[in-house]
Amino acid sequence: MAQSFKEAINSGKFVVTSEISPPKGSNIEKMCHHIDTLKDKVDAINVTDHQSSVMRFPSIGGCLYIKERGGEPILQMTCRDRNQLALQSDLLLAYVRDIRNVLCLTGDAVVVGDHKEAADVFELDSTQLLRAIRQLESGKDLGGNDLDGAVEFYAGAIVTPEAQPIEPQLIKFEKKVEAGAEFFQTQAIYDLDNFSKFMEYARQFPVKVLAGIVLLGSARMAKYMTENVPGIFVPKDLIDELSGAPKGEALNKGIEIAGRMIAALKRDSICDGVHIMAIGREEVVPDILAVAGLSTEIEKK
Repeated sequence: MAQSFKEAINSGKFVVTSEISPPKGSNIEKMCHHIDTLKDKVDAINVTDHQSSVMRFPSIGGCLYIKERGGEPILQMTCRDRNQLALQSDLLLAYVRDIRNVLCLTGDAVVVGDHKEAADVFELDSTQLLRAIRQLESGKDLGGNDLDGAVEFYAGAIVTPEAQPIEPQLIKFEKKVEAGAEFFQTQAIYDLDNFSKFMEYARQFPVKVLAGIVLLGSARMAKYMTENVPGIFVPKDLIDELSGAPKGEALNKGIEIAGRMIAALKRDSICDGVHIMAIGREEVVPDILAVAGLSTEIEKK
């Protein structure tokens, strides 16, 4: 039997997770194809929760399909859309359906998405959601009422090592650890020297850290993220490398860069694993792992 995500990451192995984006509609064929592509290649699969405030098939629904198809899901849960009643009830549903991993997110503002007239909730933030999970584990809900059956989750959160200034991120990181975070997935990192410095700080705490790797499909994409996405910085040498790729080969160069970075993170024992975000190109994740020299290792998990 394959290890759970918690067992894998606590065993000392270099773990690999990836993610899928549920469909905007009821056609789940592509989502299921991506699940089948990844389930035997990675240690766990995240399902995004209305990413960028765009309405989609629910994260918990995607997680249920991952379980049914033999994979290990990580439920992403944002605080943007639900009050504490809904958040707690979704956690109860996840638990009874054997979903044991939760990534707690505050969530993007509604105004950036496709339902700008919708109401932001944000009754809790990600730190408060972590505390809510720990309270449910104690057998009580957020109202202080006894539960008829408690829960148990492996709960995590996100951190942005490339943020400038970094100090507010470190404060949030420590608050999340104090609230019960056991693992962290980072936003995209490309400067390994800078990330190594962050990890020297993070190693003070009893948590596991997965480096976020976003697949770069082109130099234009890399430049856009650097200029427009807070907390993401793609070094000029990587942008130049993508720019220099032959026509039609930029994606392959992005795969090579991602695999090379993952190999370096593992070789130098910088962190506990990686979280690969292929953003609609989930079918190439096995290629990234092959470049990194991890495909056989993951398949034998």
